[in-house]
Amino acid sequence: MKIITYNVNGIRAAARKGLFEWLKAADPDVLLLQETKAHQEQLDMNIFEETGYHDYWFSAQKKGYSGVAVLTKKKPDNVVHGTGIEYMDFEGRNIRVDFGDLSIMSMYLPSGTNTDRLDLKLKYMADFQAYANDLRKTRPNLVVGGDYNICHEPIDIHDPVRLKNVSGFLPVEREWLSGFINSGFTDSFRHLNPDVEQYSWWSYRANARANNKGWRLDYNMVSEPLRNKIKRSVILPEAKHSDHCPALLELEHDF
Repeated sequence: MKIITYNVNGIRAAARKGLFEWLKAADPDVLLLQETKAHQEQLDMNIFEETGYHDYWFSAQKKGYSGVAVLTKKKPDNVVHGTGIEYMDFEGRNIRVDFGDLSIMSMYLPSGTNTDRLDLKLKYMADFQAYANDLRKTRPNLVVGGDYNICHEPIDIHDPVRLKNVSGFLPVEREWLSGFINSGFTDSFRHLNPDVEQYSWWSYRANARANNKGWRLDYNMVSEPLRNKIKRSVILPEAKHSDHCPALLELEHDF
């Protein structure tokens, strides 16, 4: 079973850069999207029908902002839009699909680029941890893929010393991500690639991508019961439809 998570930084802009041609070649069973920046009525839905995927959307109330989606070859048994936590759902940051005993979520965690947003991010992190703890009581086989907007360890960021006081690599954010993992999740990429320095996001400024001055912000987190089913987990930097690139997870699980 092949799952790909991808922050597309605007689905319409990514489509113009060849996103759907790439999707055909990549051929995931499930594609988790973040930062779609669109409502369904703003999109040509014929494009999605032509892909052969079922598509499910959860957009922010504010147009042109945030938003998550799932494209899946198989129709899920159940789709859950949001978390039931109002301020999270207002910004369209979580959507979950269930297939039998397996649940897969697309999550877009806020950035903390200023004081107000950092406070919101920290609140979201705490509330999402509680939500995930509760969810796993009934849905223990859970994959949470998405843009976490946090680099976990120095290996995950190109300049850990200079950037240690920048949101995305703050001690409080990194500590939360450690706690999230320790609560019963595995960072699938780092699990299989313990020493690989590879990134999933680059600033558009200062030729950062060409110089590989990046951050690893995108994760496929796998709950503990699925840990031994992680077959492959890689980052796909050759996909260039966004300032992020996709992260792929293969699970030994029926689909």
